[in-house]
Amino acid sequence: MPISTDGGKSLFELPSGTCALRSIGPYQCRIFEKTNGVRHMTKETFSFQAEVSKLLDIVAHSLYSHKEIFLRELISNASDACDKLRYEALTTPALIDGDGEFQITLAVDKKAKTIAISDNGIGMTRDDLVATLGTIASSGTQAFMDALGAAKKDKKEKSEVDLIGQFGVGFYSAFMVADNIEVTTRRAGEDKAWLWISDGRGEFSIEEADRSSHGTDVVVHLKKADKEYLEPERIRTIVKTYSDHVGLPVVLQGDGKDIADETLNTASAVWTRAKKDISEDDYKEFYHHVSHMFDDPWLTIHNRVEGVQAYTNLLYVPSSRPFDLFQPERKSQLKLYVKRVYITDNCDELLPSYFRFLRGIVDSEDLPLNISREMLQHNPALAKIKKALTKRVFNELKKKAEKAPEEYATFWDNFGAVVKEGIYEDFENRDNLLGIARFRSTTSDGLTSLAEYVERMKDGQDAIYYITGEDAEQVAQSPQLEGFKAKGVEVLLLTDPVDEFWVSSAGPYEEKPFKSATRGGADLTNVAGDDKKDGDDNDDKKDTTEDVAPLIAAFKVALGEKVKDVRTSERLTDSAVCLVADEGDMDIHLERMLKQHKQLSEATPRVLEINPDHALIGKLAKRAADGDGKDTIIEDAAYLLLDQARIVEGEPVADPLAFSRRMASVMEKGLAG
Repeated sequence: MPISTDGGKSLFELPSGTCALRSIGPYQCRIFEKTNGVRHMTKETFSFQAEVSKLLDIVAHSLYSHKEIFLRELISNASDACDKLRYEALTTPALIDGDGEFQITLAVDKKAKTIAISDNGIGMTRDDLVATLGTIASSGTQAFMDALGAAKKDKKEKSEVDLIGQFGVGFYSAFMVADNIEVTTRRAGEDKAWLWISDGRGEFSIEEADRSSHGTDVVVHLKKADKEYLEPERIRTIVKTYSDHVGLPVVLQGDGKDIADETLNTASAVWTRAKKDISEDDYKEFYHHVSHMFDDPWLTIHNRVEGVQAYTNLLYVPSSRPFDLFQPERKSQLKLYVKRVYITDNCDELLPSYFRFLRGIVDSEDLPLNISREMLQHNPALAKIKKALTKRVFNELKKKAEKAPEEYATFWDNFGAVVKEGIYEDFENRDNLLGIARFRSTTSDGLTSLAEYVERMKDGQDAIYYITGEDAEQVAQSPQLEGFKAKGVEVLLLTDPVDEFWVSSAGPYEEKPFKSATRGGADLTNVAGDDKKDGDDNDDKKDTTEDVAPLIAAFKVALGEKVKDVRTSERLTDSAVCLVADEGDMDIHLERMLKQHKQLSEATPRVLEINPDHALIGKLAKRAADGDGKDTIIEDAAYLLLDQARIVEGEPVADPLAFSRRMASVMEKGLAG
């Protein structure tokens, strides 16, 4: 029977060596022993959820052609652990107990078929083990599985490898070659050590262990088919290829007799080297190290700045979209170093949040080594670095957009929705952001810039027109765009949720304001277009408008408060009706989005625009002019056309039963006639 609960998990107290496990959901089993009458816990066993077991299986079998990267990932983790302890020791020197020479040791035991990766870094507590080596069971797991399912549905090649890279599984890549993994660790400043064990099949256990000092040992029990990773020459090649940039010595342990210890890497931080001494492969492998991603960088920005501010930056733009890009925290992924000493991960003070997709490091020569994370927020030197780095990123993106527009289009598809957050938030860099922004439009096959849009504007066009929605192809077919297409006026197709917010606050671009094509104030009468026909003039338009005046009056009476107004349309050419937002009212798509998120309860009545040149409207107008104003056919037509306009906008019919009744009635009368 369960004796208590812990975070929703049942805890079982059982005799040593036995454990009754639940078969559904995550469980935690604790085993206790008694020594000299004192009860103490010896082992805890955790179970992953079903999705996690599947994920571990994918990790273990999908990167079969890249198995050697497991060693890179474990060395990278060890390096990070040493960096973190070096930082903690700045304020608490006792943590390193005189052991300030950080290094990573590789030890091979051919008889036991194990390779051990050891460090003297920060180490982990029991809770750290659960949190760090248990994060694969966090919410990111389901996001991974959803993304994997979508990729398979689209039958994308190499989808599993690409997705694994995006989700940065790191440590778990060792299960590609391991039957079993043991992690023995002791947190600096703690007395207790802990042993974590898992075979990667859905469970892991944690128990108390012995370790003489702080740090972590990861012992990989290799599968029979992967015994090549026991060979010194193979290990040398892997370390030289993938981990030469690591700033700590990576030492292959000798046998203590005939074979001496051997340092396998250069052991100097790659960003401190001259560019001419760094190969493209060096840059790539440091990107893999610092980002924990498996793709190659799309753009590398490496600079050393001297003068009033002295710092080095090595920044990367990924070629694929990381899974955590849209998480609410919007954390930066940059590491801050001071004089090559690690200070912090996720340093939000180095770049604006809309550049959070960048990975890399910044190493300052001016900041004090004992700077705290709290002090970073108000440090003027860091603010200057941020301003300079932001300018550098803008310049590099502009160059890429000009020299490689097709590559830039891929970048924009990945990260454009994030960059556009800055148009709404960062007034100081608004012009730069609008300059690098790209959009789909009604007249351009690919992406277009605002500068290109302005160059193509028609004579008499005084605004940049846009329409918002969820799918570019769908909104391009909106009836509100018919008049724009007829005159050859280009309309931007905005389909990212953030578009609704920045476009209303961006202000003009090159003195051209942004105007929604779905608003009543979109006037095209002054635009010189291609729809001018022989004999067309304003008097003809006036006569047509006067002809439908009785119909408009009848529609207003029939629909009442369900619409804000009924008026003739300047934008419709093929459709009979459409709904538009009145000038000053909320955009239709924004209102729908807020209603979906329950941030808006009541909808604003819209303007129903009718096309006076449409055959149906013409017949209804004649009937309205000849009638006495109490025609049920006119009333039914008003509601049916309003529902039709709603359906086209992707909105549900307000009263399905009434809609069905009216439709059946109109069809019956049509067939009878």
